[in-house]
Amino acid sequence: MNPESTPSLSKGNVNVSKPYSQVHLKRAGKKLLLILPDTEPKEGNRDWVELLQDLKYCLNHHKGTWTEDTPVHLLVENRLLDSRQFHNINEALEAADLQLTRVFTTRRQTAITAATAGYSVEQESPKRELFPTDTSTPTNLTEPLYLRTTVRSGVAIRHPGTIIILGDVNPGGEVIADGDIIIWGHLRGVAHAGAKGNPECCIMALRMQPTQLRIGEAVARPPGDIPEVFEAEVAYLTTEGIRLKSALNFNKTHTFTTKNKAWTQKNTSSPA
Repeated sequence: MNPESTPSLSKGNVNVSKPYSQVHLKRAGKKLLLILPDTEPKEGNRDWVELLQDLKYCLNHHKGTWTEDTPVHLLVENRLLDSRQFHNINEALEAADLQLTRVFTTRRQTAITAATAGYSVEQESPKRELFPTDTSTPTNLTEPLYLRTTVRSGVAIRHPGTIIILGDVNPGGEVIADGDIIIWGHLRGVAHAGAKGNPECCIMALRMQPTQLRIGEAVARPPGDIPEVFEAEVAYLTTEGIRLKSALNFNKTHTFTTKNKAWTQKNTSSPA
């Protein structure tokens, strides 16, 4: 390979040529985008070995063009990655003084695996970050994302539907859903339901002590007092802002009115 024909990473896009044609790197501000091929491999193990070799060659070739611990966002779209493959990628990046922090994928199982491994996840097309679009209009939601994990500090989970987490959301953790958010555990981080502007969405947790709650465009912080007895609560939007209430029989006692774009108690016109 002619070294003069290889573009420098510090100059922006890297159109990677052979022998590492499967892997692409793109600088985006202070982070790097690592783009893997979206195609399903015909020979899984052989394909992965070759791709990993390409990744290591690419990183080694360009090492020194980034600062230590530069964050990396991995873009895999519909490619299926398991925990072993995430471990391989992380090892290769750490050897190059890089840090994998966020994963973009449209594949449900890849999103679950990445979140379980402790990475921030956006289960949407990665093109959304490269080419932002108007998100003010609510769209049809995808199927819920179910996670059995703890969302730790520094980890963000985003999904274009409802998110259900069997576990805790620690301070510094974020859960962002275009639909509802259900935390079967302790919510102590940030939760944002109806992220694309849907005021009907709700947030429920067995123990509600969030750093911040957001529903649509409304923002609220929890009361400073710690309740003596904890119970499952639901956060919902009223005409006066976000309110908390016992989750028991919530759908039986409250209804969402399209006119006010808010929840109200049944049989009364005033917000709960």
